[in-house]
Amino acid sequence: MTTQRIAVIGGTGPQGRGLAYRFAGAGHDVVIGSRDAARAQERADEIAAKVGSGVSLQGADNTSAVEQADVVVLAVPYEGHAELVSSLPLAGKVTVSCVNPLGFDAKGPFALDVPDGSAAEELARIAPEALVVGAFHHVSAVNLWKHEGLLADEDVLVCGDDEAAVATVVELAAAVTGRPGVAAGGLRLARELEPWTGVLISINKRHKVRSGTRITGLPG
Repeated sequence: MTTQRIAVIGGTGPQGRGLAYRFAGAGHDVVIGSRDAARAQERADEIAAKVGSGVSLQGADNTSAVEQADVVVLAVPYEGHAELVSSLPLAGKVTVSCVNPLGFDAKGPFALDVPDGSAAEELARIAPEALVVGAFHHVSAVNLWKHEGLLADEDVLVCGDDEAAVATVVELAAAVTGRPGVAAGGLRLARELEPWTGVLISINKRHKVRSGTRITGLPG
């Protein structure tokens, strides 16, 4: 395993906290990013206490977190996404979008209309020098934080146009599931991956479960 220096932007939220916990537990160096550096450090301390001794975890403001990292994970709400992305120094960074543009009404979750096709493609347009990859959309924030052990019944689907960046994130997925992620195709497939989270939320509500996605039929 290649040890990565990972900035989790939105690391004070449920999804970001869970991913940071998994990455740190797998031995990666993790920086929690937030608009409030003090709040980010509080979250880093919380995660470190849960993981145990010997982990590399710290908090910083968003810009400082990105500057320290080789891999940037955006685990933020879609609202305000464009403004946030435009403020970050993402050039040359493997930048992972976990953003799910969803709305909610009386019938449940639904996909929002994103002019660029997906949040990941919006990110690529705003930050054209970033190495954009879509991944980790479908793993439950609750499972990431509370489930004991690896999420062995789930797969992380990874999409992107830069093969080296995709390979980096495919390897990184093992911190969550215990095995490499599944390279699913080009970045435009984020248009399909992001709304699928709404389907899982609907399943969870109807059946009172925390469902995941597993791909069958792959070699090995």
